[in-house]
Amino acid sequence: MNAKKLAMFFNKIEDLKVECFLCPHKCIIGPDNLGVCGTRENIKGSLYALNYDKVTSIALDPIEKKPLNHFKPGSMILSVGSFGCNLKCSFCQNWTIAQENPKCYKITPKELTKKAVELTSKGNIGIAFTYNEPSIWYEFVYDTSILSKEANLSNVLVTNGYIERKALEKLIPFIDAMNIDLKAYTHSFYRDICKGQLKHVKDTIEFAASKCHVEVTMLIIPGLNDSIQDIGLASKWLSYISPDIVLHLTRFFPNYKMKDVMPTPIQILESAKKEALKYLNFVYFGNV
Repeated sequence: MNAKKLAMFFNKIEDLKVECFLCPHKCIIGPDNLGVCGTRENIKGSLYALNYDKVTSIALDPIEKKPLNHFKPGSMILSVGSFGCNLKCSFCQNWTIAQENPKCYKITPKELTKKAVELTSKGNIGIAFTYNEPSIWYEFVYDTSILSKEANLSNVLVTNGYIERKALEKLIPFIDAMNIDLKAYTHSFYRDICKGQLKHVKDTIEFAASKCHVEVTMLIIPGLNDSIQDIGLASKWLSYISPDIVLHLTRFFPNYKMKDVMPTPIQILESAKKEALKYLNFVYFGNV
């Protein structure tokens, strides 16, 4: 049986408690307890990553499925995910692995990199850490990304952007592209629906865009984040970073705790795209 993986980015504090500073929640975790993400456990006053070598999903996908439309288009990428998430979105599209305790199997960074290299004959360009939230799979993603770059592969993160700057700065030299979710452009949506804060996601988008290729996804949910004015404000803000940042406007379908919300009407997406194109050069639909 493998030894548990000691987590990065935590401090020991009084009474065998630890403070995790991987993400903006900065959880104070008592002995035998987990952080908000459900993947980091305090064991006898030290923090351990329970998901280090645990995989729930793996597939060879088109790069456009991440979605990344302007990063090596037409290529394939080995997509892999674990379990857990540090946001609690009630509309989660991957809730069975992000919010539950799914079946896992083990794989090491070396084994995953070897698999990715073997798949280059089928058009694979690298590894995409996706499906659940990769930032809280940090230790595995970091170790694997180093090996992947040594093998001349590309590394991609599909992320909610909810990560502390110090952790992101350490990882991003090994990351080639990111798709970052901008779940809404209001503080109240993040606070009430996602249990997070918008400003941290904006900070991640701004910093990441200066270091690697970044595309942004907004899942448009009827009645909750479909204000054309807010979508315009989000697009205008993104244009300040670069008008060439790719924006994906994705159609919502009922899921998880939002099964009573109707799918996004196509006309809402069309109006949102028209507004976004006032500020951005590249806007695409998803899930239509």
